[in-house]
Amino acid sequence: TPLDIYDRIWWPDNFKNVERISTSSNVNPATSLFQPPVTVMQSAIIPANGSSSFWFSWESVSTVFKYYTCMYFSEFESEQAETRSREMNIYLNGRFWSEIPPPQYLNTTTHRLTATNAQQYVISIMQTKNSSLAPILNALEIYQEKEFLQLLTNQQDVDAIMKIKSKYEVKRDWQGDPCAPKVYMWQGINCSYDANQSPRIISINLSSSGIAGDIVPYIFSLTSIESLDLSKNSLTGPVPEFLAELQSLRVLNLSGNNLQGSLPSGLSEKVKNGSLSLSVDGNRNLCPSASCKKKSNKFIFPVLASVVSFCILLALLAILQNLRRRKQAGKKKGSLELENRKFSYFDVLKITNNFERVLGKGGFGTVYHGYLDDKQVAVKMLSSSSVQGYKQFQAEVELLIRAHHKNLTILVGYCDEGANMGLIYEFMANGNLQAHLLEDKADTLCWERRLQIASESAQGLEYLHNGCKPPIVHRDVKSANILLNEKFQAKLADFGLSRIFPVEGGTHVSTTVVGTPGYLDPEYYISNRLTEKSDVYSFGVVLLELITGQPVIQKTPQRTLIGQWVSSMLARGDIKNIVDHRLQGDFDTNTVWKAVEIALACIHTISTRRPTMNQVVIELNDCLAMEIARTKAHETAPDGTPDELMIDLNLHSDVFPLAR
Repeated sequence: TPLDIYDRIWWPDNFKNVERISTSSNVNPATSLFQPPVTVMQSAIIPANGSSSFWFSWESVSTVFKYYTCMYFSEFESEQAETRSREMNIYLNGRFWSEIPPPQYLNTTTHRLTATNAQQYVISIMQTKNSSLAPILNALEIYQEKEFLQLLTNQQDVDAIMKIKSKYEVKRDWQGDPCAPKVYMWQGINCSYDANQSPRIISINLSSSGIAGDIVPYIFSLTSIESLDLSKNSLTGPVPEFLAELQSLRVLNLSGNNLQGSLPSGLSEKVKNGSLSLSVDGNRNLCPSASCKKKSNKFIFPVLASVVSFCILLALLAILQNLRRRKQAGKKKGSLELENRKFSYFDVLKITNNFERVLGKGGFGTVYHGYLDDKQVAVKMLSSSSVQGYKQFQAEVELLIRAHHKNLTILVGYCDEGANMGLIYEFMANGNLQAHLLEDKADTLCWERRLQIASESAQGLEYLHNGCKPPIVHRDVKSANILLNEKFQAKLADFGLSRIFPVEGGTHVSTTVVGTPGYLDPEYYISNRLTEKSDVYSFGVVLLELITGQPVIQKTPQRTLIGQWVSSMLARGDIKNIVDHRLQGDFDTNTVWKAVEIALACIHTISTRRPTMNQVVIELNDCLAMEIARTKAHETAPDGTPDELMIDLNLHSDVFPLAR
């Protein structure tokens, strides 16, 4: 079997009615994320007897199973790559799925396909009308998804152990989830299991693993760890203080390394009181107590301390002076930008023609239509009884001055004149998303447009979380706060409740709970702990609105939340009745499934198990690309599938790559 960096086992195909071709040239696998072996990519199949297509199929034991297919393509002949085209389309169960760009000469391209909700799957690869060459397939993988009934490992532990693995270049077979399923727990790892909580890593044994360098700080994130064995390696540097702060740590083996300095007093104290078993023998330059350091530095320390203190003082004075200059420059710049966008109340009266046309009303006040330099604008005036208040008004002005993104509303200017406070925005001709979803409009948003709106809104939110320094949490993501311009481009609006994280890298802030019922993160509501994942929850609710066209709280005596309603429908395998009936079936079931999965992941009750907005953007863009390909397809699938070209795949045979 060929050498595989992911340790898969590959087998030659047993397909019929196909012709096998090969090349002795090296095919570059690195252009594919999944990197099939070179020897696998050096062979391929094409239809036999001059046919323009071939098919393969498999039977599913159950319609609820999900399959992931990876197809690999490469062009062998340089003359063909330059003068003739090899264009292909993929069909799934007789329906157009996607077009495949012409394979690159001696490079690997990958095409992925997700299949679900069927008893039999038939995938056909067909030559297009514009193609002068028959379709080609170099390699194929099909995976059946296995559902984990067990909870996945605590995300903080996963992040920590993955960083440890990367930093120390651990050579063990550490793939997948560290603790789940239990029978596949990582080598050298032990975990604790509780029926109602995610597994926690409680023991790591990296003895004799060839690791080197300092003891990494990521270990401190493993707050449940009880035993840590780093013995017989090439670790250097001091023993870090944070090891003494791991409250659950009972056994620590650092013997047989090249550590130096003295032991932290916290560790020594734990050894004395019997709460920690510590092994440090074999570290020749490591002093077993803090007193060694004191003795050796008895005479040198006073002089050295004086010199260092003087240098630090000079450095601090220089830094403070530099910061003062920057702060003054920043204040001048910020004040100038604010002043340039400030309008008087008299200006606002002229812009709105004495508040002639009302666009909408809310808890903050009223939004009016207006014109500024012949361009349409929307003016939001804060009422004296507004629940938003002056602090929120200030927050929105300051945020929009510093945050610039194509999917955030643009602040044209503001008015702050006594009791008259207002914000002047670009005009969004198609209003807010909620109105399009919950009101009977002549033009229903098509499925592609809904995915586009979801993707663009997600990009705006992702910018607040990752593009702003420090990060910003919106705190009131809902369909009414997603505005649509004349081209239906989505922009996130209403930042009056937004919260800036005071410390970069902070995991949360404690804050008074605000938001809109139905969109509010239950974990945030209970704990008052605000994180970016609170926005992720709210966005998941918006995505369910886009899919279903249903209100976020059902108008029933039970007042069922939209997420609960969707879950109950899915439990019956009823995906099509979840989708907004106004779409009249004009959508691809696979993209709907994918969108529902993303939404349900976003509204997970445990915030650490929700995706980041960056992950959501990637998944939604995949959904959108699939739907665009479907709507652009003008070619129709063939009537029927010739039996003589059908390739029946037995998923339990040795035709497919397997884990070693």
